[in-house]
Amino acid sequence: MAEQQFDIVVLGGGSAGYAAAIRATQLGFSAAVIEKDKLGGTCLHRGCVPTKALLHAAEIADVAREGESYGILSTVAGVDATKVNAYRENLIAGKHKGLQGLLKANGITVIAGEGRLTSPTTVQVGDDRITGTHIVLATGSYSRSLPGLEIGGRVITSEQALELQEVPKRVAILGGGVIGVEFASVWRSFGSEVTIVEGLPHLVPNEEESVSKQLERAFRKRGIDFKLGTRFQSVAQDSDGVTVTLEDGSTVTADYLLVAVGRGPATQGLGFEEVGIEMDRGFVLANERLATNVAGVYAIGDIVPGLQLAHRGYQQGVFVAEEIAGLNPVVVEDVNIPKVTYCDPEIASVGLTEEKAAERYGAENVTSYEYNLAGNAKSSILGTAGSVKAVRVNDGPVVGVHMIGARVSELVGEAQLIVNWEAYPEDVAPFVHGHPTQNETIGEAMLKLAGKPLHAI
Repeated sequence: MAEQQFDIVVLGGGSAGYAAAIRATQLGFSAAVIEKDKLGGTCLHRGCVPTKALLHAAEIADVAREGESYGILSTVAGVDATKVNAYRENLIAGKHKGLQGLLKANGITVIAGEGRLTSPTTVQVGDDRITGTHIVLATGSYSRSLPGLEIGGRVITSEQALELQEVPKRVAILGGGVIGVEFASVWRSFGSEVTIVEGLPHLVPNEEESVSKQLERAFRKRGIDFKLGTRFQSVAQDSDGVTVTLEDGSTVTADYLLVAVGRGPATQGLGFEEVGIEMDRGFVLANERLATNVAGVYAIGDIVPGLQLAHRGYQQGVFVAEEIAGLNPVVVEDVNIPKVTYCDPEIASVGLTEEKAAERYGAENVTSYEYNLAGNAKSSILGTAGSVKAVRVNDGPVVGVHMIGARVSELVGEAQLIVNWEAYPEDVAPFVHGHPTQNETIGEAMLKLAGKPLHAI
C-alpha cells in the first residue's frame, strides 16, 4: 500500500475541484486532485461545453435558414449528426488536453481512480492512501430521474442525448428548466418536432416571470410545443419510440423522451456519512465558509445545496483555498451569481426578481423598469426580440437585472457588477455605452430608473 501526503487533497476534478487545487498551489500549498473519470468533470465532458457546442451548430443552421431575409441566398440541406458530434468531441478533446497541461504547469498531482473518504484526513484510492491536512469534497452531480421512471432505451438523460447519432424526428422533454429548454432549442433548430412537459406554470420557472412568458412566446413562434402545469404520469416504449402519459390523461408520442428534471449530488458510497459529515438528501451541508461539520473538511460545487453552475464551482474552489490560507475571502451569495440559459432566445439574469425584491424590501419600496429590445438598434440588426428588466430599491441600489434576447449572455458581466457593487442607477447612468451595441440596453434601463430616460418611454 502506497501513501502520499499533501497539504490539500481534492476529491473530484471538475470545475470546483481543479479550481481549488490551482489556487492552493498558487498560495504555496501542495495539492492533489483525485478523479475517477476525466479532469473537467460534467461541465467539460457532459454539460456546459458540449451543449453549447450543439447550440452553436444550431445557431448556424438557423442563420443559414434565414439568410434570404438578409439578402444572403443560403439554405440548410440537412444536418449531419456524425459531423456535428465530431466537432463537439474535437472541441472537448482540445479543452481537456489544455486543462491537463494547466494542472501540470501548476504542480498539481493528479491521481486517477475512485476515491473514498475513510477519515477526516484520508482518501483511499484502490490500495493507496492519500492523506491531506485539509480535504476538499468536490464530487459533482449526476442526471436525476423521477421515482419509478427508469432511464434506458429511448428514455434518456442529457448524457445520452449528447451521444445520439441521429436527429430525432420527434422528441418529448420532461422538464422545462435550463437543460430542457436548451435541448429543445437545439433539436428544433435541427428540424425536430419538440414537446416540453413542465409541471410548474411556466418554462424556466426560476427566472423573472416576464422573462418566462417571453420565452414561451418565442418558443411558440419557433414551433416548439409545451404543456405547462401538467405532471408526468408514465411512459411506455418500444423499438420505434415512446408514448408519454400525463396526469391529465393526455399523451405525447415521440422517438425519445429526454428526462431533464435536474441534477443530484454524486455523493453516494464515498464514505462521507461514515466519517460523520452531515448530509441532507445526498447533499453535503456546509456553513457560509463552505466548511463541513467535520474539522478540516470542506465541500464545494454541485454537492453543496444551491445553484449548480460551473462558475459557482470555480468561485467556491478559489474561496476554499484562500480560506485555508487565512486570507478571509468573500463569497458571492447564490442570488447574485450570474445565470445564463443558452436557448434561442438566450436568458441571462443576476440578483433578485421583482417578486423576491418585494418580499425582501416591501413592494412599496421597489421599482422596476423593462426596456424592450425593439428600441435597440443592434438587437434590430440581429433580428431579436426581448427585454432587459432592472429592479431597484427606491432611493437605493439595483438588486436585480433580468434579460432575454439573442446574445444577452454577453451583457451579464456588467449586470453582475452593478448588482454586486450595489450600484444605484444614478451611479451607472453617466457611463457611456458604445453605439450600436446591445450593451446600451443596460444603460437605457439605468437612465430610466435614474429619472432621465433617453430612448426609453
